[in-house]
Amino acid sequence: MLLATFKLCAGSSYRHVRNMKGLRHQAVLAIGQELNRRALGGPTPGAWINQARRRSSLLGSQLEDTLYSDQELAYIQQGEEAMQKALGILSSREGWKKENQQANGDTVLSKVVPDMGKVFRLEVVVDQPMERLYEELVEHMEAMGEWNPNVKEIKVLQKIGKEKVITHELAAEAFLSVRCTKRRGSTCVLAGTATCFGEMPEQKGIIRGEHGPTCMVLRPLAGSPSKTNLTWLLSIDLKGWLPKTIINQVLSQTQVDFANHLRKHLESSPAPDARC
Repeated sequence: MLLATFKLCAGSSYRHVRNMKGLRHQAVLAIGQELNRRALGGPTPGAWINQARRRSSLLGSQLEDTLYSDQELAYIQQGEEAMQKALGILSSREGWKKENQQANGDTVLSKVVPDMGKVFRLEVVVDQPMERLYEELVEHMEAMGEWNPNVKEIKVLQKIGKEKVITHELAAEAFLSVRCTKRRGSTCVLAGTATCFGEMPEQKGIIRGEHGPTCMVLRPLAGSPSKTNLTWLLSIDLKGWLPKTIINQVLSQTQVDFANHLRKHLESSPAPDARC
């Protein structure tokens, strides 16, 4: 029911400036440099968070030759900022309270974040290699509704380069998201936030919830590379669909249910060829 989503309507600049190739490349460089500066200014994170934050800027991989439109650059910046903010929240170990712990070790923590409210953090170990989880959660995200009963549909509306997509998710509520994926070394981060998309305006009678920022972090379990540590940061606003007290009561169980559905799906279906 609750997958990552987020919100932004891009600004504009003078048309003759927007059409200049050099300035577009400069804009991409400036975004990456600014995000790097912000990431380095945050609290001291754990080793894997530190690695992810250092490598999650636009300059973490070689820039493609493709020239992005103004709207695409806005989505790129939005996804990068959501990733940095989510990793910043995860990097802080203070203030987390245990909400739910299962016999198998699955744990849900929560904390209150200024300007965001209550956020939830799922920590699980999945008995599958990281490549398998990446395949299911990124490459096959549109098939999630087939194994997760809380999701009716996920549809990719637009791809932006290799690491950004705009998605529409349908559950008890609808979500529109920009998703940012970074795979650097042994760590993979899947981040997202609510967005605006001109070809998918809000529809009368359908509540559009908002997430953000949220992210999943995948990394091999230390000493057991055939297993994966999965961390899921979840922040959600259902826009009046349910009282917040009710939402907070079910969110931790929703995350636990997701882990159980994911494990069941991975165990019952053959592993596809890794394309990572």
